[in-house]
Amino acid sequence: MHFSRLLSTSLMAALVTGHPGHDHSQELNARLEFLANNKNDLSHCAEKMLARGLDAANSRRRSDLAGQLLKKRGLEVRDIASYTDSHKSSAKFTAETDLATVFAGNSSCALSPEQVEGPYYVAGERIRKDVTETQQGVPLAVDIQVVDMVTCDPIPGAYLEIWHCNATGIYGGVVAGGNGNNQDKSNLNNTMLRGAQKTDKDGAVQFHTIFPGHYTGRTTHIHVAVHLKAVAQANGTLLDTTAAHVGQMYFDQDLITEVEKNAPYTANKQPLTTNAQDFILTGAAGSSDPVMEYVVLGKGVADGLLSWLSFGINTTLAREISPAVTGCDMPLYETGGEANPNAGMGGPGGFPTGFPSGFPTGFPSGFPSGFPFPPGATPPAQTGVPKN
Repeated sequence: MHFSRLLSTSLMAALVTGHPGHDHSQELNARLEFLANNKNDLSHCAEKMLARGLDAANSRRRSDLAGQLLKKRGLEVRDIASYTDSHKSSAKFTAETDLATVFAGNSSCALSPEQVEGPYYVAGERIRKDVTETQQGVPLAVDIQVVDMVTCDPIPGAYLEIWHCNATGIYGGVVAGGNGNNQDKSNLNNTMLRGAQKTDKDGAVQFHTIFPGHYTGRTTHIHVAVHLKAVAQANGTLLDTTAAHVGQMYFDQDLITEVEKNAPYTANKQPLTTNAQDFILTGAAGSSDPVMEYVVLGKGVADGLLSWLSFGINTTLAREISPAVTGCDMPLYETGGEANPNAGMGGPGGFPTGFPSGFPTGFPSGFPSGFPFPPGATPPAQTGVPKN
């Protein structure tokens, strides 16, 4: 994919609360207003980024990472199939192939302003590249680049955080109803699948993790937050509740389906919501494509994946965010993580019994067909499409 072929994309941060129990219709309206007054991709930056060598730098960086992963895992032959409407890199190559041919372009998008960060954000997480810890699942490496959507310059020196659930749909660091066993208080001190890194001169970071699982009501995704003025703590953690942006990154449905055939994903008994059924993702389907590009490192997904995305942010939109928990590694909490009783979007309450109150009723065309409602829940009445 080259810049001339870039699709209109967005991480949909005006919608990405990430969890139920919140009225998303106001966020949909905020996103529609944002898109009416702002560019929603980085196509206007194509000429500048090419002239500055960012396209070539991205290709080299991702090529180097792929080569390192292949060598580490002893993989030699990779077959990358091409199919319509996929973000899978279209190439067939061996270990001797110039990997720059695979990463010749960028999938890019722009982040629109978000209203809430979701109930499972933890402040004070570790600054680290590998967030896997002991979690089992399909190995996933991600390359993320942050660009100023006004100047088209990369943003170096910013801290970028990611967090996501494990293969069976559980988030570490939060004890809540709907997030596994809410009687397991030890999960409050669980730091799995969370971490932060400082962007390099190209505005990029790379993480090693596993492919996320799924949980009731949402399709598979990874949360991302960008902090422009954060300062690392002496103990190697990041504590900054001011974010230039919070959003989500998504994956092709074909890839999700293939990953879900593998253990331990097969042990996840929560209903699977597809991309087409996800009310947040479908809310802007006509104007955005917030899905990561990827390659399979081996003969199948079990051998590992490499995915990447470049996104633009408006650096003037920094705001305060409300964590559900302040992490267990913070020195001010000697007894471990501390839950925030005033966390936004329900905080530690998680997914309530039955269908959440205040659940959005303004989806385009109502609820997606086949939406997997929680047991005993009934969908709210449709009230039409939100207006700008």
